[in-house]
Amino acid sequence: MTNYSIRTISENYKMTAFGVTLEDYNDWAGNAAKTAAKKAEITENGKLAALLALADGQEYQINYAIDRKAWRGFGVMGEFDVEGAVVLDFLAGDYLVVPGTGADRDHLADEITGSVFGGMLQEITAYKYVGPGNSTFVKADENGEFYGEMWLRAKKVEE
Repeated sequence: MTNYSIRTISENYKMTAFGVTLEDYNDWAGNAAKTAAKKAEITENGKLAALLALADGQEYQINYAIDRKAWRGFGVMGEFDVEGAVVLDFLAGDYLVVPGTGADRDHLADEITGSVFGGMLQEITAYKYVGPGNSTFVKADENGEFYGEMWLRAKKVEE
């Protein structure tokens, strides 16, 4: 089983991000292409860099449900008024924290996400994912390796 821990967040928090609505959640290839195009767009036009400069510089990949549709984007911790960005509410509570490591920064967040939703959540019987969203960050260590964590709000399953 994949390694995970539980961390409790005591207060609601916000994240600000640019992203895309995914019309067909099962269109993995199409959604990956749509997400990659959005990331390229906000990187090239400088919007992501400007948002990162307003916050602490840590980028997050965010999955969220907006108007009952899947949404994926890239953003920062905190609430900022930036044209074209959305502010997302994350609720206090217990969070499943799933770590991962790798040599490829650009793909590590997707690898962790794929692991979590590709079977790991079904293996965790003590908690269930309750959303409405999740976020993943990736950082480089001093050896040039990358470390990431996915945070998903979860509730303890009553026995």
